[in-house]
Amino acid sequence: MNLLLLGEYSNVHATLAQGLRALGHQVTLISDGDRWKNYPRDIDLTRRSTHTIDTLRYLLRCARIIPRLRGYDIVQLINPIFLDLRANKILPFYNTLRRHNRKIILCAFGMDHYWVKTCLDAKTFRYSDFNIGTHLRTHEPCAAPFIRDWLQGPKANLNIHIAQDADHIVTGLYEYDACYRPHFPTKTTYIPFPINIQETNPSGAIPTSLSGQGQGERLSFFIGIQATRSQYKGTDIMLRALQRLQRDYPTQVQITQVQSLPYAQYIQLLSQSQILLDQLYSYTPAMNALAAMAKGLVVVGGGEPENYQILHEDTLRPIVNVLPTEEDVYHKLQQLVLHPQNIPTLARQSIQYIQKHHDHIKVAQQYQQLYNQLLKQP
Repeated sequence: MNLLLLGEYSNVHATLAQGLRALGHQVTLISDGDRWKNYPRDIDLTRRSTHTIDTLRYLLRCARIIPRLRGYDIVQLINPIFLDLRANKILPFYNTLRRHNRKIILCAFGMDHYWVKTCLDAKTFRYSDFNIGTHLRTHEPCAAPFIRDWLQGPKANLNIHIAQDADHIVTGLYEYDACYRPHFPTKTTYIPFPINIQETNPSGAIPTSLSGQGQGERLSFFIGIQATRSQYKGTDIMLRALQRLQRDYPTQVQITQVQSLPYAQYIQLLSQSQILLDQLYSYTPAMNALAAMAKGLVVVGGGEPENYQILHEDTLRPIVNVLPTEEDVYHKLQQLVLHPQNIPTLARQSIQYIQKHHDHIKVAQQYQQLYNQLLKQP
């Protein structure tokens, strides 16, 4: 098959491209590398800035490239905003792709209209980026801009149009599946995110520092901060709990804190750690946590029952699930410090979990099956 993957989130499309190519497919990957993360791509579509000259240059580059993208069996969009443009400027490019290619897939991998709308109903999720129980974060500075942009207006209209018009929708996490399936039950498919285990952890071994963890030994905790999204993702609360833990156990806790690093540098520092704190309000581990798990790190974050249920996983429980409060995060971290003998088991299960559910070849095979089914349809 001749496949076009357009846009990038956290290395999802770049890793999927590796898997699809290993299966013999021709893949073109076009993105901006997810900005400062700088993930691989075949054709770069990076907008340097929002200044007028850079905007015009980017718009002209899109106008040169997009109309040439013809004859693909599948065009897969990472998000309704698959170009770094306003929604009303993206629609003509979508229409061009629609006319000149066989099938269009919309991915539900991140922020969009259906995600915001579902979170705000305060019923679907016990907690999320936008609600904790019935309490809505509508006026909090971290959440209000996303609600304003996506709940209604041009972005919402574009998202609704593409979701209705696309041939299929692929969801990458339980949460996104819960957002789209009620609206599009016959054309929504859940496929886990892909991880290239051979690149991430070729030996399949847990870190030496975790293989014989003993009482009182120093644990290395890793937390990545995105300055503009810390409160939104809950890393501000997680960091406070972690710093409190270090004050209470100064000889047993070491913290590595990084902010907005390129992916290669980020992974290098992550590899030197043992425990990752990631996404307080999530039910599920996303790409950052999955990559850490593949390396044998223990993830403290989203591991709710729904995550295991959608994967039909009834044995492995590698994720240290936390509720969205500083006290619960502190308590779960404290248990790791007080019972380090449990960490090697969690590390081994983390690797097994990735091998079982997220191996990029296995995931690519699931996409291949979906593509074949779509191409048989008129």
